[in-house]
Amino acid sequence: MPLISPSRRGLILGLTSGAAGFAASGALARQVYVDYPFQLGVASGDPTPDGFVIWTRLAPQPLEVGYGMPAAPVGVSWEVATDRGFGEVVRSGDVVARPELGHSVHVEVEGLQPGRDYFYRFVSGRERSATGRAKTAPAAGARTDAARFGVVGCQAYEQGFYTAHRRVAGENLDFIYCYGDYIYEGRASRVWNSADGPQAQPRSHIGGEIHSLDDYRRRYAQYKMDADLQASHASAPWFVVWDDHEIDNNWVSDLDQDDTDPAVFRLRQQAAMQAFYENMPLRRSAFPRGSALQLYRRAQYGDLLDLNLLDTRQYRSNQPCDERWASTCDGVNDPAAQVLGDAQEAWLFQNLQSSRARWKVLAQQVMLMDLNRNLNGEVGYNLDTWAGYRIPRARLLNHIQRRGVDNVVVLTGDEHQNYAGELHLDGRDPTGRPIATEFVTTSISSSGDGVDQRPDGVRIQAQNPFLKFNNAQRGYVVCDVTHERWRTDFKVLDKVSTPGGVLTTRRSLAIEAGNPTLVEA
Repeated sequence: MPLISPSRRGLILGLTSGAAGFAASGALARQVYVDYPFQLGVASGDPTPDGFVIWTRLAPQPLEVGYGMPAAPVGVSWEVATDRGFGEVVRSGDVVARPELGHSVHVEVEGLQPGRDYFYRFVSGRERSATGRAKTAPAAGARTDAARFGVVGCQAYEQGFYTAHRRVAGENLDFIYCYGDYIYEGRASRVWNSADGPQAQPRSHIGGEIHSLDDYRRRYAQYKMDADLQASHASAPWFVVWDDHEIDNNWVSDLDQDDTDPAVFRLRQQAAMQAFYENMPLRRSAFPRGSALQLYRRAQYGDLLDLNLLDTRQYRSNQPCDERWASTCDGVNDPAAQVLGDAQEAWLFQNLQSSRARWKVLAQQVMLMDLNRNLNGEVGYNLDTWAGYRIPRARLLNHIQRRGVDNVVVLTGDEHQNYAGELHLDGRDPTGRPIATEFVTTSISSSGDGVDQRPDGVRIQAQNPFLKFNNAQRGYVVCDVTHERWRTDFKVLDKVSTPGGVLTTRRSLAIEAGNPTLVEA
């Protein structure tokens, strides 16, 4: 057993009474791990003006069933300091890592100063974690001159290395927004069929397609053992949401692509949602409740940013037209269709209308631009985007336009490509002033090395004049935001098939406050 104690019964009795009882028992100092328990790294998330969440998960043998831990609670101490050397510890405490939650730890640190760096770490027994950096948000409503943050997502482990995460870690960001597809659920595959024929995968998943809680825990462990991803997490607090692959490809509501009985699919969702919570720096408000998890939320960054973190999967109605690619049908105009669901949509509309921040951000998953992707002279859409749901899409854009909500920026992922464009009610007639601006961030690794622009990307950009930029390499986005200007830098790698790809800034685009038209930065 990786965790050894002179008195296992005494350890368990002490832990079941809570962290204070555990610390008082003296068992903490006597714990010995055969293998290092912090192999999945550390992370922070959801920063507020007075704190943030800090996370770790004990897993001495991460890829084994049971991940090398006993079926018993285990004590963990934590510290937060103003300096990396922990000369001035300002908050500390003891918590219990419980087997019911995969021995994960979610500490909601409070009482800190706004708008400043802090450093955190964990200890269990004689073992100490790596040190992470977190930064609190500025005070609510306070004058905030600038923010610098990153956007990442779509990190299929099999299809490339996480060089982009290592580069993100060196950007000195205030926070990172992850739009989803943190893991992929598919079985191991030695090769993948690209447009250029079969290609060897740079690395491979362990096991088959994942369904059970143990399956999902192991898949998260395989991803989180990557040192570059750990560096990205340790560099800044993350705001995380999911897309589809955290559960199953293209799922919505309680429906999957295989027409599984919804009652059965909810069992898979329950396992996936628990594993998502266990492995992400989320607050207790996101604690899973069966096959439901409260993910959409709002984050304020002084008077500069209002972040509306959306969930476009859990409340969405089924994709129309049997999800045929680049197609259309009467279902695209279904008046009963939903993307956000009634409650989330009303919540978002109220946030947009009441916000006093300079920039109102929709941080979400699937493209809001209604790109015509049919290359044969007809209109066709990706029906797993907002374009497949024209009525709720129109409600959102009409609300922004009619209520005079200015400086709305949409941050999106999912496409495995970079896009930048201007939002209109109907992309088939993009006349007049744009309603908002959308930046779509490419993948960290999904789809492999990529190219500067695919042939279909050239044609799609030519037939959609509101689309100003398209690129199909891997990488991430950095946003530098002031009261006067929003600048987005698209950072791309020449390759992810081997470690050490070269990073360049492919394009820098900007919008001026009060004008959603894209310009060169």
